Amino acid sequence: MTTTPKASWSMAASATLHCLTGCAIGEVLGMVIGTALGFHDATTIVLAVALAFVFGYALTMRGVLRAGVGLAAALKLALAADTLSIAVMEIVDNAVMVIVPGAMDAGPLSLLFWAALAFSLAVAFVVTWPLNRWMISRGKGHAVVHHVHHND
Repeated sequence: MTTTPKASWSMAASATLHCLTGCAIGEVLGMVIGTALGFHDATTIVLAVALAFVFGYALTMRGVLRAGVGLAAALKLALAADTLSIAVMEIVDNAVMVIVPGAMDAGPLSLLFWAALAFSLAVAFVVTWPLNRWMISRGKGHAVVHHVHHND
């Protein structure tokens, strides 16, 4: 008989916040670079999403590597733990940025840009939180790295 991990809302919030941290670093960096350089919205979004995945995986791998897991295994764990969470978070936060009138054209010196970006990340957290709880309850997502993280 297989048991599923206890998936509390606080554990899911912690996993979602961890994911949001990496996503936010990449998302903010991509949005700032893309809007500051006048990239097309689609190019800016591709850059932001790519950087969000890179930083999201990197944060997970950092903790796993510190726990003594090898590089290839750490990458495999990060991909298993974070891919769906990052993907949902990125779809939501970029959709919000596109929907907020003028946000993508406002540029990094604008209050509208930063308010829309903060709002988009908050909405992404709220949408991704129950997904992470569901995944943890099934032994997926953050549950696959929970046993190797020192701070979980």
